[in-house]
Amino acid sequence: MRRSTRISSKQSVSTVVTNGSIKNESHFFTGDEDIVKTTSRKTTRTKRTVRSTKSDDSLSIDEEHMEEYTEELDNDDDDVVEKPRAKRRKVAIRTITKKGNANAQLLLHEHLFGSSPDTTPTQSIPAAVLPSRSHNLNYHRPLLLASKQGRDSLLTWFDQVSTKRNMPWRKPWIDPRSIQDKVELHSQLKRRAYEVWISEIMLQQTRVAAVIDYWNRWMARWPTIQDLAEATPEDVLGAWRGLGYYSRATRIHDAAKLVCADSDLRGLLPDRVDELVARVPGVGRYTAGAIAAIVFGKAAPMVDGNVLRVLSRQLGLFGDVKADKAVIDLLWAAADRLVRAVAQDGSGSDDVVPDNLKDGEEQTSDRPGRWGQALMELGSTVCTPKPNCAACPISARCRAYDEGLQLAARKGLVPKPAARNNSPIVDVEDACTLCKPFEEYADDDDGLNDQDNTSEIIKQQKSKTQVQATLQSFAFTTRTATKPTKKTSTTKSLSPSPAPLGAAATEVIANHARKFPVKVIKKAVREEETLVCAIRRRSDGRYLIHRRPDKGLLAGLWELPSHILEDPQNSTAKTRKMDAERYVTGLVGKVRSGTVKYVSDLGSVPWLFSHLKLTMHVHVFEVDGGKVEDDEGVEERGGNGTRSRWSDGVGIDEESMGTGMRKCWALVKEASVV
Repeated sequence: MRRSTRISSKQSVSTVVTNGSIKNESHFFTGDEDIVKTTSRKTTRTKRTVRSTKSDDSLSIDEEHMEEYTEELDNDDDDVVEKPRAKRRKVAIRTITKKGNANAQLLLHEHLFGSSPDTTPTQSIPAAVLPSRSHNLNYHRPLLLASKQGRDSLLTWFDQVSTKRNMPWRKPWIDPRSIQDKVELHSQLKRRAYEVWISEIMLQQTRVAAVIDYWNRWMARWPTIQDLAEATPEDVLGAWRGLGYYSRATRIHDAAKLVCADSDLRGLLPDRVDELVARVPGVGRYTAGAIAAIVFGKAAPMVDGNVLRVLSRQLGLFGDVKADKAVIDLLWAAADRLVRAVAQDGSGSDDVVPDNLKDGEEQTSDRPGRWGQALMELGSTVCTPKPNCAACPISARCRAYDEGLQLAARKGLVPKPAARNNSPIVDVEDACTLCKPFEEYADDDDGLNDQDNTSEIIKQQKSKTQVQATLQSFAFTTRTATKPTKKTSTTKSLSPSPAPLGAAATEVIANHARKFPVKVIKKAVREEETLVCAIRRRSDGRYLIHRRPDKGLLAGLWELPSHILEDPQNSTAKTRKMDAERYVTGLVGKVRSGTVKYVSDLGSVPWLFSHLKLTMHVHVFEVDGGKVEDDEGVEERGGNGTRSRWSDGVGIDEESMGTGMRKCWALVKEASVV
C-alpha cells in the first residue's frame, strides 16, 4: 500500500560545486527532528537524527525561494521515493542564477573566476553546441584568465591607440614612489583625481568628441576642485549646458564642496571604491572604479556599457546586460577577477615592491587603469554593436568569435579543422540557465547571402594554401619553435602561419558576435506637449523667466514660463492658443502687470530626452504695466513656490538653460520680438 504525505516546509538546500557542475543536497525535516537526506547522485536514502535544523548559511538557499515537495512513501516511513532528479536540480540552478541568492551567487562567481577554481582548464572546456548554443556554466570562464599573453596583447594595443582620439584627460599614471614630497604628492593626486572624476561624469551618456571641448573649457575655468567648490550653482549649470542630465552638474558641485570641507580628505577624493561610493555624491561603482584604478593604481573594475558588451562576447554570455541582475553581477565579477589578474601580471618599474608595502596596503601600478581604459576603448572603437572582429587584439580568446568561426566552417568558408567542433551533448541538468534561448532571441541574419557564399567557396577551393585555423590563429599569432623531446627530432619546427580569413568568413563571424548581448526592445518613450510662453514686458522689453525646481528633469535650469497640456491628443492650434492665454493671464496677475496681449504663434520645437519625447509650442505675449524690480518673486498656480525674474535678451542668453528651451528662445529672437 502506498500513500502520499506532504513533507514539512522546514527545509534547507545546500549547493556544492564539483567537477564543473552544481550539485544540490536537500534536507527535509519531519516533526520528530529526523532528517531525510537526498542527493541527485544517489537513489537511496539515509536517515539520522540531528540536534539542529539550521544549515550553513553560506551554502543555503533562501526559504522564500523554496518549493514544497510531495513525496511518495511506502508502508515503511523510512523508505522515501526521490522526486525526478532533473526537476530538483533545475529548480536549484535557476534559484542560483535567476533569483540572485547572494551566497549561492558568490559561490558561482568563485567557481568561475576564483584564484583556485574547481574547474577543468579553460582549454578543455567544451565549446557551445551550435546552433542552439547549449553549454554548461563552465563555458563562461574567461579564456583571458588563462592567457597572460592575451592580457598583454590588449594592453599593448591600447598603448598604441590611446592617443589617437586626443582625450586630454588621459595622462601618465602618477607613481607615488617618484614623488618624495608628501605635500606635492597630495597636490598632484588631488588634481589628477579631479580631472578623471570630471571626465568620467561628462562621458556618461555623451560621445567622447562632444566631451573634449566641454572638459577643456571646464578645466580652464575651474582648474582645481577648490575652484569648483567656490563657484556659484548658476555658473556650474551654465558650463554644463548642452551635456544633458543636468542633475549631474549639481551633484558634482555639491560633492566638490563636501570633499573640500572634509578635514580628512582636504580636497583629495578617496582612493577606495567603497569610500568613493559612500562619501561622494553622484559617484557609483563604475566611476569609483575608474578613479581608484586610473588615479591610484588600485585593482578595481571599470564596467560601463561598452565593457559589458565586450565581456558578454568574451564569455559567450547571451543575456540581458541592462536589466538581468544575475548577468550584470556575473560580468562585474569577471571584470574584477580580470583586473586583479592584470595587476598581478606586472613586473618592472611600474609595480610597488611588496617589501615596501605597509600592513594592509594594496599593491599598485598603472596596469589596472590601462586595462580598464583598454576595455572601454575596445568597446567604443572595435567591439562596437557592429564589431570589427578582424581588428580585435583579443579575438583569439573570445567565445563569440569562436562560435562565429564554427558557423563559417559550416558554410564552407573556413576548413572544417579550423573550428572546434568536438563539443559533447550537454546534460540538461548541467546546462547554463544564465543565457537566453539563442534561437528565440537572436535573429537569423548572418549578413551573407547565398551568392556571396558560393563565390567565396569557389575562391577558397582554388587556393592551394592549407589553412590550419584554430581559435588562436587569427589574432596576434607568432611563430614559435617546438621544444624537442626524446621522441622528436632536435630540428626546430615552426608552426605554420595561418592564412587570413576571407571577407565572407569575417562577415559571418562579426554578424554572429554582434548578436551578443541580447538585444532588448526599448520601451516606447512617454510623449508630452507643453506651451512655452514668451512674456515680454512692454515698458522695458524684458522677459519673464522661471527657474525649475532643484530636483527632477532639468533641475535648477532657467526657462520661459511653460505649461503642460493635459490632453495633447485632442489639442489644436486654436485650443492651444486659448490654453496659453488662460495660463498667461493667471500668471501675469501674480506679477502685478497690466493687460495681456497675444502676439503670435511661432510654431513647435520637438525635443527628445532618453525617457521623454517633448513637443514645445511657442507663443509670444506682451503685457502692459509699470516697471517691476528685478528678481521679484512670483508663485505658480497651485501654490508651488517658483523663483522668477524679468530679464533682458542679453541676460537670457547667459542664463543656464536647457538646449531644447534655448531653441525656443532662438525662435523668439528670430521673430524680432526682442
